[in-house]
Amino acid sequence: MRARIPVVEIMTPNPVTISGEATGAEAAKVMRDKDIGSLVVVDRGNPTGIVTERDLVKKVAASDLQPSRVRVKDIMTSPLVAVHPHEEVVEAAKLMSQRKIRRLPVVDDGKLVGMITENDIIRIWPTLIEVTREYARAGLEEQFAKGIEGHCEVCGVYSTNLMWDRNLLACPECRGG
Repeated sequence: MRARIPVVEIMTPNPVTISGEATGAEAAKVMRDKDIGSLVVVDRGNPTGIVTERDLVKKVAASDLQPSRVRVKDIMTSPLVAVHPHEEVVEAAKLMSQRKIRRLPVVDDGKLVGMITENDIIRIWPTLIEVTREYARAGLEEQFAKGIEGHCEVCGVYSTNLMWDRNLLACPECRGG
């Protein structure tokens, strides 16, 4: 049986942040130096967006802009898609799949408290990301994981008809119980 795991248990606390007034070059340097793929953009201590390596490639390099002249606030993704620290990991994974994102800032009462990534989820639940990606590609977010093959997270028996029930992939015999 798989325990229900809140985001706070696997998130990285105190993610690296940057001001929206910083330049693309400064953001790239911080990402390189810290060996990370994103920065949460803050304004007066509040998270307002996220800037990723992909943003730098698509919005700066591919547009032949000079990174030292581009402001982070002009290339960040906003509004910020975030998750609460007490949300279950499976719900965070669903949100990541639906939004086609790999990182989620964790926000509590408007304050940034952490970051959860696909890698964090893969470490504790390797098959979950695979499932969310596959169903996102198929356009089945509304019917998330319907009819999945694998082991029931309640009884452990292999089934070809696992479905989400109370945030667990459950076989027909274990659903609703």
